[in-house]
Amino acid sequence: MAEEAVLGYLENNEEIGDSGEFAAELGIDHNEIVNVIKSLHGFRYVDAQDIKRETWVLTDEGKTYASVGSPEVQLFLAIPQEGITKDELQKKLDPSAFKIGCAQAAKNKWVDMGKQLISRKVQHVDDKVKERLLQIQQGQSIGSDEIKALKARKLIVPQTWKGYSVKKGPNYAPKRKKVVTDLTRDNFQSGEWKELEFKEYNYSAKGQPLEGGHLHPLLKVRAQLKQIFLCMGFEEMPTNNFVESSFWNFDALFQPQQHPARDSHDTFFLETPSTTKKLPEDYVQRVKQIHEYGGYGSRGYVYDWKREEANKNLLRTHTTAVSSRMLYQLAQKKPFSPKKYFSIDRVFRNEAVDRTHLAEFHQIEGLVCDRGLTLCDLIGVLHDFFSRLGMTKLKFKPAYNPYTEPSMEIFSYHEGFKKWVEVGNSGMFRPEMLQPMGLPEDVQVIAWGLSLERPTMILYGIDNIRDLFGPKVDLGLIKKNPICRLGID
Repeated sequence: MAEEAVLGYLENNEEIGDSGEFAAELGIDHNEIVNVIKSLHGFRYVDAQDIKRETWVLTDEGKTYASVGSPEVQLFLAIPQEGITKDELQKKLDPSAFKIGCAQAAKNKWVDMGKQLISRKVQHVDDKVKERLLQIQQGQSIGSDEIKALKARKLIVPQTWKGYSVKKGPNYAPKRKKVVTDLTRDNFQSGEWKELEFKEYNYSAKGQPLEGGHLHPLLKVRAQLKQIFLCMGFEEMPTNNFVESSFWNFDALFQPQQHPARDSHDTFFLETPSTTKKLPEDYVQRVKQIHEYGGYGSRGYVYDWKREEANKNLLRTHTTAVSSRMLYQLAQKKPFSPKKYFSIDRVFRNEAVDRTHLAEFHQIEGLVCDRGLTLCDLIGVLHDFFSRLGMTKLKFKPAYNPYTEPSMEIFSYHEGFKKWVEVGNSGMFRPEMLQPMGLPEDVQVIAWGLSLERPTMILYGIDNIRDLFGPKVDLGLIKKNPICRLGID
């Protein structure tokens, strides 16, 4: 109906001057007219020009006053001829109407606000506010001073009205021709194809974008780090065991059974299966011996080592549990051959979740196993590794780890923060860890580790780890984040 009205009117007239007035005359919703004009304009049946008008509309508060009257008039009408106390008057009105009404009625000098009694000063008032609001609501114009007063009381707000003026277009016709997109067998058989008008083919139209997969920022940084390790000649360790025994996670690393990290407040222990069923018995006995009585120049921890503690299953707290397995397997191969291993995978800690901590995260670990390694070799490898990440300024600070001696925390100077930031931990595995495995006495292992989340957050400008990893991740971030580029030499 709206399309017929627009095309039919233009058949006998030059122009529709105002789509709003046109819609009102025909009793058709203006939005329906606007949609038709846009469609006809797209096919060049008509040429449409924008019309914009600034109008005023009532706020929710203004609509209320237009319905029930302004607060000042409500208050005036609630005051009897003999006057009324403030408390009694307050009970008769809404709190907001009372407060506004008192101020406006006093300003208009309608009432006498006495200390004990509120009384009328005039016998009759006109509700000019309601009258003006109704005029605006009905589309009538009012004076600029009245507009200013209503606007100051936040009873009206400006609104831009949009419409069109319409003229005939180059493809104008009194009725829209039906264009087809497909030519069928029936069209040929009936001869209808001779009369058909086909829709033009748009060669520049773009197809629907494909919703392909997107790599998570963590996976991008992980892939770059993996490439760095491979370029340095490292071999990736298998990290498919999220569940480990306490033996490989703690005992094999010369970590005492009374260590705080073994507490349930720090580690996730499994209920089912609660214990492991298989451990290398000869190696277990050597680990028990080194814990209880020491050896290889060590006093041990001098306590009763319990097998039931070592058998407990847990979610691994570090990927060093993987390193302990790999080094034990390497020790069984004769003759000994040097190895360089790395791993990047998930670990679990029973920690409170906040903007910098999660109960699960990713650990990056690298180790070199060879004869005659020293602390200088560790520092040299660390400089090589971190320089490939774009971190050339490094500092080292002595630290303590149960399974490394000496141990060092690694700091890098952050150009953005203008300060030194801790980026990892490192050390040389202790003989008490290596010798029970069966490695030769002159073989040392240097190792280091860091998290995957911290460098990723720095690279992508993320300051809350929960925005990077977990159920609250914004999928838009994953789709739009840039390609990861580390400072690889």
